[in-house]
Amino acid sequence: MSQLSELEQEESGPRYLGYARASETANLISQLFDLELAGCNRLVSEQTKNNWRNRPELTRLLSELGPGDVLTVTKLDRLARSTRELLEIAERIHISGAGLRSLSEPWADTTTENGLAVLAVFAGIVEFERSLILERTKDGREAAKARGVKFGAKPTLTNEQIDEAKRLIDQQGQSVDQAAKALNVHRSTLYRALRRVEKQ
Repeated sequence: MSQLSELEQEESGPRYLGYARASETANLISQLFDLELAGCNRLVSEQTKNNWRNRPELTRLLSELGPGDVLTVTKLDRLARSTRELLEIAERIHISGAGLRSLSEPWADTTTENGLAVLAVFAGIVEFERSLILERTKDGREAAKARGVKFGAKPTLTNEQIDEAKRLIDQQGQSVDQAAKALNVHRSTLYRALRRVEKQ
């Protein structure tokens, strides 16, 4: 469910746009009231818990931003649900030439040099964290391989079943279809298993 509310008065100069999101109507009204008091001359709201790409009002609002506009929220968690998501939205706002402001977190005000610097530091931290995760994953896979752990899907047929299939086909003259039925597997599964053995 989403709802759009615009104040009728139009002011010259940059637009001050307020965005509110909540799952409960009372919370939504409270946010809109705070945004109006903060000087927002256009208010956009929606009731949803989805990530920002699945919030049609926010998506439309971001696409309408232009140079000099300022998007305001009561708290950053109304805009994003993770640091990475916040940085992605902040970057999109910055590219449009607009600014981002949070009533509860003045340090995130990208209309100031300090706010831009703080978000730049956060972006560096997120990228550093991502590189650490990738490095740990790589190290973990290499350590597991050294211990003999094999990655990928486990074979459907055991070596004993494959030997039995080869015996049925080579010694008893059965077709692959017949051997597969005897082993209670699809013939394509048996074909793959036989090819895998041939390559070894």
